Amino acid sequence: MPEVADGMSYSEPGDLRAVRVFVAERARALGMSARQIDVLTLAVSELTTNTLQHTGGGGHIRLWAEHGRLVCDVVDSGAERPFGRAMPAAEAIRGRGLAIVERVCDAVYTRAVPGGTLVRICLNL
Repeated sequence: MPEVADGMSYSEPGDLRAVRVFVAERARALGMSARQIDVLTLAVSELTTNTLQHTGGGGHIRLWAEHGRLVCDVVDSGAERPFGRAMPAAEAIRGRGLAIVERVCDAVYTRAVPGGTLVRICLNL
């Protein structure tokens, strides 16, 4: 991660609006198109909502541009997430968030970090 990454923490549902605003404003400043900003905001919203629903605390977001792409890390105290999943059936009540993130981002990576998990999403600029 470069030294110029911007970041913010979140810990409760009321923080999700601020997360979306932060992501959109930073992405705009890094030169993303309005459509790309919408896609990025959707993906980060899904990941941060999962943090609040499935972990015992909040998380932290870092965002930067490198090598022609925008990179966003979402770090929380949760277990490593399984990716490569099929989209749940239309009648399923839950389970679409991570599948959506995988489909709208150009790349998605995950790895265990001390105290939790890092999910890195990338969108080409």
